Amino acid sequence: MFPLGSVLLPGGVLPLHVFEPRYRQLVIDCLADDDGPPEFGVTLIERGWEVGGGDERATIGTVARMIDVRALPDGRYALIAVGTRRLRVNAWLPDDPYPLADVDDWPDEEPDAPRLPTRVAELRARLDAVLALAGRRDEEIDAVRTQEVSPDALLATYHLAGLAPIGPADRYRALCAATPLARLDLLAESLDDVEAMLRFQRG
Repeated sequence: MFPLGSVLLPGGVLPLHVFEPRYRQLVIDCLADDDGPPEFGVTLIERGWEVGGGDERATIGTVARMIDVRALPDGRYALIAVGTRRLRVNAWLPDDPYPLADVDDWPDEEPDAPRLPTRVAELRARLDAVLALAGRRDEEIDAVRTQEVSPDALLATYHLAGLAPIGPADRYRALCAATPLARLDLLAESLDDVEAMLRFQRG
């Protein structure tokens, strides 16, 4: 497990510079595992710090698959991983030699809801409107518009959560939603809050 101060969502890209000895060992062990592609779990640090331990960790996270790993001087690593699926932590185990946990995959409930593609399109349009209200330059809005959002409606709900101008707490709530429609409802509420704040700032 690799606790972080940010939320990794399925479909999200995670670049890491691995320098702590315990996480260097995690990379080595993942690469040596012959059971499948090298993967590790990522959870949000709710309190505390990424370096040195002593943190409080969330119980819902994402499986990260290493897609590019480069060894650096002094045993460090630069790697890129991508979020693949959700996990639920049943129990945290002793950090020996790095954070470990007993976990289960946690698939979304009702992943093929009939209304899902329509709701995804509606939320994408809403996101564009909020970015415009924020005064973002057209090229910045276009950059978000051209970000790849999966044609798979379920994965698109995670992509939209990654693109939305929300903080880690709201992004974590989106990750924890039991169904994709519930995730879109939470994102809509978060965008309501962002829009209200922007209108207040504009007077």
